[in-house]
Parts: sequence; C-alpha cells; structure tokens
Amino acid sequence: MDRRWQYIAGGYPRRTFAALMSLYEANYARLLALVPHLHTIAACAAPQVAAHAEGTPDLYLEVLERTRYTTTLLLTYYFTHDGGRVAEPDARVRVYHDARLVEVLSCRDGRSPGARTADTADVLPERWEANLFLEKWLNYSLEQGRRFRPAARAAVPAGALSDA
Repeated sequence: MDRRWQYIAGGYPRRTFAALMSLYEANYARLLALVPHLHTIAACAAPQVAAHAEGTPDLYLEVLERTRYTTTLLLTYYFTHDGGRVAEPDARVRVYHDARLVEVLSCRDGRSPGARTADTADVLPERWEANLFLEKWLNYSLEQGRRFRPAARAAVPAGALSDA
C-alpha cells in the first residue's frame, strides 16, 4: 500500500482544533487523488460514477453547489433495499479550494457534526469522528483503485463561478 494514504488517526497525539485542520488538509489531498478534475465539475451536473471493483457497489459523486472558493458535494453508494434506492453512507462535504481543506458537513443520518450544540468542547469530537470516517472511506476508495474520470460535457466554463 502507498504509505501516503495510510490512516493518520493514530498520528495525532491529541485531538485539537489544529490537528483537525491537518486532517481537513489531508482529506483534501485524498479527495483530489480520487477526483482529479474536482475543480471543473459543474454544479447540478449528472452524478458521476467511479469505476468499481468486482463485487462492490458503484461510488457516486454529485456536486450540489459551486462557488468561486467552495464546492459542496455528495459522496455515496446506492444500495437496493425494499425495492428502493438507499444512499449509504451519504456524506455531504464542503471543499474549500483556496484553503485546500475538506470538511464533512453531514454524514449518514443527515446530522451535521456539531449541530446539536454550540459548545466547542462538544463539537470537536463530533467533527473528528465524521472527518476520520471520511479519511478512512477515501483511503479505502483509493486502495481499491477507484478514480472519478472527467465527463466531456461536465466542465465549468472559465469565469462561470460566482463570487458567492
């Protein structure tokens, strides 16, 4: 296994805010390895599908919102359950392009890390949990050789991003 994609959870002596920002940075690098054309995917374009390994579900990526400095996207698998499609783990993440960070906004059950309380002492563990999950999932996807490939018609024209 390529050592640069090994889990870093054990590499942090304490779960501080500064260490969490390092995890956000590491997840940005992982996401770019998985989606090299991330900066050119248009919002509201059709969801993209990463090639899957035999016996595993397809991995879907959908850009929900794009501004000049951020992109909000959904990363999920779809499973068939009781005749319907179920998105699981269904992670909504925000990419901060200028800061080169990726943050989990919500995961699995739709709750936002830290949404239940404004107390930083309570928010930090929830953010760590959600973003360590993203780290492991991105690592797993990269280890399987998954990569999203650009679609010819999904590119964002130069200057099309808003200042919002």
